[in-house]
Amino acid sequence: MFTRDMTVSEVDRLAGVTGAEAALAMTEDAFRAFYDRTARPVWGYLARLTGDRALADDLLQETFYRFLRSGAAHESEAHRRNTLFKIATNLARDAHRRRRVMPFFAPELPDVPSHDDVGARFERQTDVGRAMRALKPRDRAMLWLAYAEGSSHQEIAGVMGVKTGSVKLLLFRARRRLAALLGQPAVKGGA
Repeated sequence: MFTRDMTVSEVDRLAGVTGAEAALAMTEDAFRAFYDRTARPVWGYLARLTGDRALADDLLQETFYRFLRSGAAHESEAHRRNTLFKIATNLARDAHRRRRVMPFFAPELPDVPSHDDVGARFERQTDVGRAMRALKPRDRAMLWLAYAEGSSHQEIAGVMGVKTGSVKLLLFRARRRLAALLGQPAVKGGA
């Protein structure tokens, strides 16, 4: 059963928790709306980190389950979203540790474009996919959060468990490593 098909009360019954509805900071309708807004980006993040769509489905379900079970009060939508990405990051790390050899990035095949340069575009995307797979998991996750999700340095720090002041340098280094793998000139300046 997928999380999106479960009600809050079913989650409580699965967990054997009594009175958990009172501990939850959101109503069932609020959770469904939050799920609809965040499930796709979190799934995309997990799919890129793990390189496995089926594993991303499982981790997405576990992410929302743990989010609900925590029962934590959140001060804003952004705080809820950051908590969700932090849980997803930790679950992906745990999956990586269990498997030890896991591709953390799987490039998606592009849609057929209408322009004439199909071969060059596919080659460029394939090169980026290979380069991303060659990066360390933390670099891949930070680049994804910064450029695919548009997360701020403070949000990235919270998700990745690093100091906010170090995010700029870590992103710079990750971009430089990616550029080197792509055979591009070194990235100049900071984030």
